[in-house]
Parts: sequence; C-alpha cells; structure tokens
Amino acid sequence: MFHLRTCAAKLRPLTASQTVKTFSQNRPAAARTLGQIRCFTAPVAAEPFLSGTSSNYVEEMYYAWLENPKSVHKSWDIFFRNTNAGAPPGTAYQSPLPLSPGSLSAMARAQPLVDAQPNVDKLVEDHLAVQSLIRAYQIRGHHVAQLDPLGILDADLDSSVPADIISSTDKLDLAVFKERLRMLTVGGFYGLDESDLDKVFHLPTTTFIGGQESALPLREIIRRLEMAYCQHIGVEFMFINDLEQCQWIRQKFETPGIMQFTNEEKRTLLARLVRSTRFEDFLQRKWSSEKRFGLEGCEVLIPALKTIIDKSSENGVDYVIMGMPHRGRLNVLANVIRKELEQIFCQFDSKLEAADEGSGDVKYHLGMYHRRINRVTDRNITLSLVANPSHLEAADPVVMGKTKAEQFYCGDTEGKKVMSILLHGDAAFAGQGIVYETFHLSDLPSYTTHGTVHVVVNNQIGFTTDPRMARSSPYPTDVARVVNAPIFHVNSDDPEAVMYVCKVAAEWRSTFHKDVVVDLVCYRRNGHNEMDEPMFTQPLMYKQIRKQKPVLQKYAELLVSQGVVDQPEYEEEISKYDRICEEAFARSKDEKILHIKHWLDSPWPGFFTLDGQPRSMTCPSTGLTEDILTHIGNVASSVPVENFTIHGGLSRILKTRGELVKNRTVDWALAEYMAFGSLLKEGIHIRLSGQDVERGTFSHRHHVLHDQNVDKKTCIPMNHLWPNQAPYTVCNSSLSEYGVLGFELGFAMASPNALVLWEAQFGDFHNTAQCIIDQFICPGQAKWVRQNGIVLLLPHGMEGMGPEHSSARPERFLQMCNDDPDVLPNLEEANFDINQLYDCNWVVVNCSTPGNFFHVLRRQILLPFRKPLIIFTPKSLLRHPEARTSFDEMLSGTHFQRVIPEDGLAAQNPENVKRLLFCTGKVYYDLTRERKARGMAEQVAITRIEQLSPFPFDLLLREVQKYPNAELAWCQEEHKNQGYYDYVKPRLRTTISRAKPVWYAGRDPAAAPATGNKKTHLTELQRLLDTAFDLDAFKNFS
Repeated sequence: MFHLRTCAAKLRPLTASQTVKTFSQNRPAAARTLGQIRCFTAPVAAEPFLSGTSSNYVEEMYYAWLENPKSVHKSWDIFFRNTNAGAPPGTAYQSPLPLSPGSLSAMARAQPLVDAQPNVDKLVEDHLAVQSLIRAYQIRGHHVAQLDPLGILDADLDSSVPADIISSTDKLDLAVFKERLRMLTVGGFYGLDESDLDKVFHLPTTTFIGGQESALPLREIIRRLEMAYCQHIGVEFMFINDLEQCQWIRQKFETPGIMQFTNEEKRTLLARLVRSTRFEDFLQRKWSSEKRFGLEGCEVLIPALKTIIDKSSENGVDYVIMGMPHRGRLNVLANVIRKELEQIFCQFDSKLEAADEGSGDVKYHLGMYHRRINRVTDRNITLSLVANPSHLEAADPVVMGKTKAEQFYCGDTEGKKVMSILLHGDAAFAGQGIVYETFHLSDLPSYTTHGTVHVVVNNQIGFTTDPRMARSSPYPTDVARVVNAPIFHVNSDDPEAVMYVCKVAAEWRSTFHKDVVVDLVCYRRNGHNEMDEPMFTQPLMYKQIRKQKPVLQKYAELLVSQGVVDQPEYEEEISKYDRICEEAFARSKDEKILHIKHWLDSPWPGFFTLDGQPRSMTCPSTGLTEDILTHIGNVASSVPVENFTIHGGLSRILKTRGELVKNRTVDWALAEYMAFGSLLKEGIHIRLSGQDVERGTFSHRHHVLHDQNVDKKTCIPMNHLWPNQAPYTVCNSSLSEYGVLGFELGFAMASPNALVLWEAQFGDFHNTAQCIIDQFICPGQAKWVRQNGIVLLLPHGMEGMGPEHSSARPERFLQMCNDDPDVLPNLEEANFDINQLYDCNWVVVNCSTPGNFFHVLRRQILLPFRKPLIIFTPKSLLRHPEARTSFDEMLSGTHFQRVIPEDGLAAQNPENVKRLLFCTGKVYYDLTRERKARGMAEQVAITRIEQLSPFPFDLLLREVQKYPNAELAWCQEEHKNQGYYDYVKPRLRTTISRAKPVWYAGRDPAAAPATGNKKTHLTELQRLLDTAFDLDAFKNFS
C-alpha cells in the first residue's frame, strides 16, 4: 500500500511555498508520504487533466482506489496502476472503450501497460535514496562547508568528508569526486545509477531547494544542496526536535536566491567594515606598544552585531544588554555602543588621573550604557555592555540576570522588548563550564530571558593552544546543542554571508524566543595581545595570516568589480572615518581626569544625587508597627486561598506559627517572613533564589504551598499580603551555584529598589561560585563604580555533620574586607556606623537572633546606598527554643544591633567580671548553657558581635571599658585557622590600643572545616567550652 500511495505526489505536487503554509497542519495519513516518487521529464503541469479543480477530483478518485481498487471505474484502475509503474500520466491514461454489448468484457480484459511491481520497488528505492541524500546534506553538510578563511584548518577539526555526502569539486579534486560519486551510486550507499543524475525526482516536503518547482534532476538537487549547506555557511539544526523550527531554518537557507542584498545594504555593510577596520588601524598607529586586544582578523564582528541589533529593533526590541570578553571590546564600545571616541582614546594616556572612588579597571574590561536612535529603523534603542573581569564567560549569567530584571520591571513577559547578546571566544565557549550552566537556565520559568543571541568569535586558537588540543567536540559551539539551539557557522571573510546569518539569528530569536548561536570562523591577526609573538607556537598558521588579505580590502574589491561603489567613493569613506578619529584624538588630549562613572553599565536614575552621591547618610528605624507584624504573621500561618489541601505536617507548622504570633514572638522563619512582607508593602520587589529555597533546605521556610490533590497547584501566601503590594518571586534554581549566583547578581544590578537574595543549600557550596564572589561581588564597586545590594544567605554552623556541610568559610569573606585592622577610625564622627557601611566593600553579619536577622534584611533596603550583604545563617537555631525574638524588639524605633552586649548578672556588676568573651552566631547558645551549668553568670560576660564587617570599633570599645578587670577572649566553634579569629583579633587589639591580649578559645587549627566523627565533634566542643570558662586557662601564656 505504501508503494501505491506514492503516486499521490505526482498527481498533486506541492510547491515549497505551499509546504511552508501546510507542513504543521494535520493532514490525512495517506498524504504524509507524498514526497517519495519519481518525476519524469514531462512536466506535470503539461497534463491538462491534472490542472485546476480537476486535480482535486483525481485525488479523490486515487484515495478511493487506494482503499479498494474495485470501487473505481476500470479505466481509473488501469491509470493508477500504470502511473505507479512509472508511466507518465499522459501515457498511463487509456481511453475507456465505447459502450457496446461487448465493451464491459473488453474492459475487464484490459491490462496495464507494464508489469507494475518490480518498477514500483525501484521507484520507491530511488526516491528514498534521494530523500536520504537531501537529509544527509541537512544533517552533515556543515562538515564540508568552506568555513576557514585561512583555508588551512577544518572548523570541525576533521578533514574527512562524511560518507553519505557526495560533496563538490571545491572540496575534492575531480578524480576523487567521481570515485565518491561511483561509490555512493552504483551498487553503493544510495543504489542510484550515474545515469540517474539527469533524471527528475519529486522533492519531499522537508526541503525548499526547489523554490517554486516541485521536481528537479538529481544533478541540480545536489548542486542546490551544495549551495545551501556546503559553501561559506554551515548550518547545524537537525538535532532540534521540533518540526516547525527545522522547516523554518530549511526555508531560510535552502530557498534559491534567498540570500540577496540590495546595493544600499552592501554600501552600509562596507561603511561598517571601514569603521571596524580603521578603528583598529588608528589605535595601532597611535599606541603600537599598548595592549588593546584588537579585533584584527574578525573585523566583521562589528557589522554582524549591528545587523543583529538592527533586525531586533525592527522586530520591536528597544533594549539590548550585551556581554563580551576583552577581544574587540574597545571597537564594540566605539562602533556599536557609540561611546565617545575621545573617552576611549584618553584611556591610553598614562597621565590621566582617576577621579572616582575605588581602584578602577583596565579599559578593555569596562562597560557602558547608552540610549540612542537606531539609524536603520529610526527607533530609540538602549544598549548596555556589562563590565566584566578577565575570567572569560563569567559575565554570561550576569548578563542573563540583568536582562531578566529589565524584562521583569517593564512587564516584558515574552522578551519582545528586552534581549541579550553574548559574545564568546572559541576556546572559552568550549572550555568554561559556566557556559553550560548558563544555557541550562535559558528555558527555566524563573530564569528564561526568552532567547539569547550568542556570537562566537572563533579565532581557531586559544591564546597559544591549538583547538585540537583544547576540545574534544568537533566545534567549540557543541555545548549549545543541549538546549536545541541552532548553530550557524559562517566564514568571516564572506561579509554578506555573515550578515545574512546574523539576520536569520535575530529573526529566529524573535520568532521562537529561544537561544541561537552564530559561529564566526575567523582568525587572530596578532598574538593574544599586541605584544605577544604567535609564531613561537603557530608558525604555519601565522605564515598564512601574514599573507591573508584583510576582509575590508576583499569586500571593497568585490563591490568595485560589481559596480556597487567606485574606488574614489571607497577611499573617501576611509578618509572620512580617519578624520573622525583624528579629531577625537585631539579632543582626548584635553581630558585630564578619568571618570569611571562615565562607563557605568547600570545607572540607577533618581536613586543618587546628580553627582552620584547618596541623598542622605542616615538610616531610618527598621522596626514596624505591631499591626503590620501581626497581619504578616497571620498570613504566614494560614492558607489564603480556598479549596486548597496542604500536607498534614505543614498544617502543624502553620499552627505553631500562629501560636508564636499570638504570643508576640517570632522564630527564624517568621522573622524572615515579616522582613519580606513589610518590604513588599513598601513596593520593594523581593526575589529569593537558590537550590530548594521554596521549602528551605531545612524545611523551615515553606513559602510555596503545594496542593496535595492537584498536580502543580501551588499557593504563595506572601503574594496575598496587601492589595497593592510588590510581587514576591521565590524560585528553586537548577543545581548550579556559579551560574545562578551570577544570574542573581545581574538581576540585582538593574534596580536598587529590589531585595535580591541567593541562598546556598549549604554555606560551603558557595565555593563553586567563587569567581562571581571574587571578581564581581567583592570588588565590583571599586573596579566599576557599580553598587549592588545582593544578599547571600549561607547556612553555617558546626553541627557534627561532617566537613562538607559545616562551614560557609567566613574567613574568606572577612579576609577580603577592605578595612584596615591597624587603624582605629574616628569614633566621634557623625553617623559613624552609616559612614562605615558606605566605605566598606561589603557587609558581613552572623546574627544570633531572629529579630536581628529581620532588622538587617530591612536595613539592606532602607540604607541610602547599596552594598552586598553576606549573612551566615543558622541551621540548628531555626528551631532552637531560645532563638526567639519578642515583637517588642521589632517595633517602630528599633534598629539592627551591630553588637548585642551582655544583659545578665555580669552586666549588673561589671567590676566583678573576670573574663569577657566575644563571640558570634550559634556558639553563643552553647556558651550560655555552659555558663549556667557552671554557675559563672557573674564572673563571665558574653558579648555577641553580630556585624563583623565593618567592624564595630565604637561599640566594642564601650564593652571593654565597661569591664575594666576582665581579660578578653575570642570564642568560636570553627578551627583556629578558619572562622573569624584572624579577622577579629587584630581589630580588637586596635580598639583597646593593644592594652591587653586577646585570648583564643576554640578548636585547634585543621585542614578540614570539621570532623566527620560525631564523638570527636562533641569532644572538641567540650574542650573549647572548658577553655572558655577556665579562668586559669591563659595564665601560663601571660
């Protein structure tokens, strides 16, 4: 039956344009195999009875004959049998005999022209072979595309030609081509004869090479496939599991003549190439011995980016956020973002003075924000290039997060207004795991930016490393296949091919809102930087590069030969841009001061004064009225929607919360709830992200309730607090730290009026995100004058759970604080605490009470500036009966306590106190329990340092002075070479002018953060408690 159904295609051929409209529609089963039959040299259109409405009738007859050959007239039966046997329709038709007494018997004796079955088998096999050939080009044609502009290396690192592709004489010499053709045809892979090259085959619906034609000779089929898939563009897309998307791409690259440019478009492309090339030439002439990581060898990147932006602007995008490494960054700033040239040129002046706070960064790391008119679309567009460190690809998730935030704030739920473009190097794209993490965020509901255009500047080398030694995959872009992103490889020495690919990439993003990759296969004319000698390690490549004609010269010669421009016109374009550069260079000499804030990538209009200063240096009370606390507590302990069944265990948790509220008390979860809920009331968006944050790693939060009877039915009570509250976003992340923390950092960059928090599943898990912490969060303001209020929640505490889930490594964060341990600041300064916060690079706290946790979260927003906040959060304290806070400590007029002083018997008779213990966090509860057991409440005072950095010199000096006869000791549960001791001790000594020693009570130094043995853990804990309360413990050290 399958063999017979193939006849339907001959009876009613589909054109490519019709296929586009119908391929995704439901069609009868018999029509799904229409493409696999042979067509003959006599065009189907020449058969008069197959044209117009009669073809519909013929098709109906054919379907009836398929079901039952006896259901149609004998003449139709003969016709269909002859057609299936390979006869042209005109020949297959036999006129019915005239009606006469003997005509019926004569008709019954009528025979088809040929014996059908053997020819039908051959016919089907041939068409299946042709369809397989077409599919082979679609799948593997990119492997033989001419992608390397140098002509010395295959982009896929494999010089062989796939066995099922005939290829062309451009790739193989004539003898090899004929041999491959013979092997693939005569008795070989496809079973076709060489004579079949001139036979006409009907084209399947999965190709558009026919254009308006439905059938082509095999020779022409191969030629058109070669033109579509084996020239300067290599298309990887057949791994995509969506038929509509595959058909869309096929149409964009297979349709004959689709890659056409007007003369005006060609002139625009030439002008952009002139700017890109001459900018680098100008820098090389003026500063030949300076590092600038120029774009030579991939000058086409500038027109490529501008094409993506132009097409996206045409499709409605008005904000593009970009991230890129150092190579070509100055050129992008000048010719894409449109940074003033004099501002770029003055960066090369070694005498330029820095005017901003902080230390600044090198010119090829800086970002920029600019709003301008797009000249092609005549629409406003905002461009932001995010500043980044030398850590390649680290900016990827940051750009994604910022893009998501901008989409969120403008209500762009489909990514139609805001988009991102990420630039990559080939070695980094293949080698850096953060690329994979970022791709895996691309389609998650709370992280998707609805498609990113990735542009890979494929130099075919990484610093000095040959790509054959740098990756195991054929292409550097193969990581994108995991999210079904199409990959367009293109030879960068063919500017028109590059422009077309970039146009398609922008259209893909606009149509499907999914990621897409453009792989610009190019070369690096200089070494890794302008001072580097590449001939040491790549002699053959660089011999070829020295001979290589620049792409601008090649393209200009092409356009001159085509008559699109003449030589004087081209030379005038060069002279015009050279004059622009010279004039900007002259102006740059007037620049004496460097203002890094002119390079800010994420301005916050209205938050600071016009000169970028805080509007005040005070912080209001972080307390709330009792009515607000009670209201939030009641919602937190209920299910605010009807017909919603929660888990029985959760019912008990909510009941316990309700009892706490009645008793005017909060635990850790309620304190967080009240901080969040009150900020939402004030219009502050809150976003909490991380692994399992919706429930909480320790099952304490439960911010998302799940109906026990209906799948995916959830409720977020926090979004039911107030009628006009800000939205609350709480989202479980993928199992990624590096990528997700970078994403949340980017989200926090977009607006100061949001509380963005990332919670690690356990505190030590932040170490896989160390690059984001070290390169962005810690020094971000110093390098780029860019404030950020992101909050890191890091569960920390020695609970006997082993070395991996105990320490959030506070020593690392404290070691990176920028205050001087040996200098006592001016304690009499007005608003000393706020000034300290303003001067620090980040704030580090370890709260011992839920109330202080509540206050520090609210303070993060109420401050007149933004600083990263590192909070070491507890584990056992989440349910500790003593870790409770009364409403009284959270009411209006109350504040965050940087230090919580002793308030027991010791404070009543300070002269009798023998030892003053300083501590932070959970160990306080171990100390108070031990002190009570030993009956030493009057002899030992315990002071908690809640804010470790900036260090509370003023409050601690007051505490030391209060206990004149007490010796001082720092107590911690962490090992001596870890935790807080090395940070606290010198600062305490500075506080008291080194008048007394500061003793240590805690675990001994160790390599691991904690023991894995429970008994050893308890023994160590008891030992540190014994030291803390043995008043003679330090006598031998005096």
